Amino acid sequence: MLQTILPILLFAALALAVIGAAKRFFMWRRGRPAKVDWLGGLLKMPSRYLVDLHHVVERDKYMSKTHVATAGGFVLAAVLAIVVHGFGLHNRILGFALLAATVLMFVGALFVAKRRLNPPSRLSKGPWMRLPKSLLMFAASFFIATLPVAGILPADFGGWVLAAILAVGVAWGVSELFFGMTWGGPMKHAFAGALHLAWHRRAERFGGGRSTGLKALDLDDPKAPLGVEKPTDFTWNQLLGFDACVQCGKCEAMCPAFAAGQPLNPKKLIQDMVIGLAGGNDAKFAGSPYPGKPLGEHSGGPHQPIVSLQGKALVDAETLWSCTTCRACVEECPMMIEHVDAIVDMRRHLTLEKGATPNKGAEVLDNLIATDNPGGFNPGGRLNWAADLNLPLLADKGETDVLFWVGDGAFDMRNQRTLRAFVKILKAADVDFAVLGLEERDSGDVARRLGDEATFQSLAKRNIATLAKYRFKRIVSSDPHSFHVLKNEYGALGGNYQVLHHSTFIEELVRKGSLNLGQSKAASVTYHDPCYLGRYNGEYEAPRAVLKAIGIEVKEMERSGFRSRCCGGGGGAPITDIPGKQRIPDMRMVDIQSTGAELVAVGCPQCTAMLEGVVAPRPEIKDIAELVAEVLIEATEVAAKRPTTKREAAEVQ
Repeated sequence: MLQTILPILLFAALALAVIGAAKRFFMWRRGRPAKVDWLGGLLKMPSRYLVDLHHVVERDKYMSKTHVATAGGFVLAAVLAIVVHGFGLHNRILGFALLAATVLMFVGALFVAKRRLNPPSRLSKGPWMRLPKSLLMFAASFFIATLPVAGILPADFGGWVLAAILAVGVAWGVSELFFGMTWGGPMKHAFAGALHLAWHRRAERFGGGRSTGLKALDLDDPKAPLGVEKPTDFTWNQLLGFDACVQCGKCEAMCPAFAAGQPLNPKKLIQDMVIGLAGGNDAKFAGSPYPGKPLGEHSGGPHQPIVSLQGKALVDAETLWSCTTCRACVEECPMMIEHVDAIVDMRRHLTLEKGATPNKGAEVLDNLIATDNPGGFNPGGRLNWAADLNLPLLADKGETDVLFWVGDGAFDMRNQRTLRAFVKILKAADVDFAVLGLEERDSGDVARRLGDEATFQSLAKRNIATLAKYRFKRIVSSDPHSFHVLKNEYGALGGNYQVLHHSTFIEELVRKGSLNLGQSKAASVTYHDPCYLGRYNGEYEAPRAVLKAIGIEVKEMERSGFRSRCCGGGGGAPITDIPGKQRIPDMRMVDIQSTGAELVAVGCPQCTAMLEGVVAPRPEIKDIAELVAEVLIEATEVAAKRPTTKREAAEVQ
């Protein structure tokens, strides 16, 4: 009986899975065109799955081992089940192989079930709660059905009663794991995820690479949409990426805005995009809602606006403006989904098409257009902080080794201390450097993150034109935001430069022995990783090496390195200022205070401003450049400390 039923069940499920796959593929293809390497991507997909994706999953040892056992066992079991029971190749070796695969899958499924007994709040419930049962049923049913093939039980063991029970079990298992994989069940992520890895929007991320710069809009193409208004305005492989979400909630757990009670949950945002493409509402979403936003009030469709400025749509505008663009969600995502890209794409539509940047956003953008800086300060005051430093101007020199990109911190009295400290270091190391002075403009970072691509490109192109007049080897900046934009986003507009963060450059000077350093008297220090230096550019070690060189042992926070909590200052968040239950910098200060540190070393003017905005009592905040400048031993000091030899008076003859 089983020999007749099993092939029917297997091939029926496979046929339905193929139909579902085609239907789903054409649903993704409603999005805008995107160039992908169709065949090359498919060929690279196994290595991306087994290496790149697994590298992220491996951070959670429990789930890593569980996933290897469950997913690996399932793939082997599914292939062998089709061969043995579908095509009827009743070979004892194949039978034992199938038994081993189902045992492996069963063990993995037991750990999945254990995880679901008391799941953390970040995990989606609903249909996901039945998945362990489906996995166990698939493994158990095929295990028992394969025992006669392996010669362990007689062929007619159990008669028609057992055959009927096993048929039900197999039907349950294959419907969830084959049919449900392409029709929208919990296993949907397996099918969509594999293709997402094959045709990823940022193929540069694989093989140990890094890709964090935002994609430029083609402002010269009148047909190109200015950002994303409706789900079908996303590129089709972005829509595919949204469908790959496994709803593990790791992005939710890391999101600073969600933790602060602002109306953003990156997991739900991705699921809302899935809902929007298919059409429907969020009433059945089985995870945490946006803080302060009840489920069931938002809906949308593939050709309907995602955000409505009047009434309800799929997503409220304040959800998009809550994001600090810190990329903590992207860093944690085991499916390598690009949440920040999606958010900025939708912001672009609101800013460029609707002029709906909230709070001080519009004022800041107007300032950037009128004065080349977000504060609206007189551009002629850009070098006032260095009036007594006699800084070399690149316009006078024409050529230099290092171009010091000052940034808009030049207008901030607190950051001027950092700038002066770094200049002191450059001069102490006898670095051949220069500044642009009044020729420098805002890098465009704030405009781009707020969605004003036009202002960003205008600023960037003018800066590129200025830089093209001169010769220099490297650009160094003390602002990670400027550093990132110059390094990773100007290239698409024709500006390709070697750019360093000032902590990396200082570490290089220390390594070369170019600085004569004493030992810091700072007793207890922790270091806050800026998002745009760490997660965006992978620089975690240089700042710590510099601190170590001046005698500081860093007391690491629990959330440090690639899991550092954002200060709340990125992505224009202080400008849009979406309210929550608490402030992100206050949460970060709790992280800091838990170390017992008396001083916080930073490497970003935004981080400095946000952390110093926390009410006292709190630790002191100092930039790495300030800490190094404090222990610099000047040449005059060295000479003064040298022992003098007493000279005998000349004898008069």
